Amino acid sequence: MEQATINIKGMTCEHCKSAVRTALLELEGVSAVEVHLEDGHADVTFDSNKVLTSKLKEAVEEQGYDVV
Repeated sequence: MEQATINIKGMTCEHCKSAVRTALLELEGVSAVEVHLEDGHADVTFDSNKVLTSKLKEAVEEQGYDVV
């Protein structure tokens, strides 16, 4: 398992936090997600044999947030 921190711009509320968390957890290979609304990032634990970091970023961007 690997860990990645994704810096996210545009999250402002608990709904944002939930949307990002859910989108990431839906990806095959993602086992844990911790979203830090105040700091604007998500810590993701994933299997790099099943999902690439680029897919993690895409999942966040598809929810309408910017990955920085």
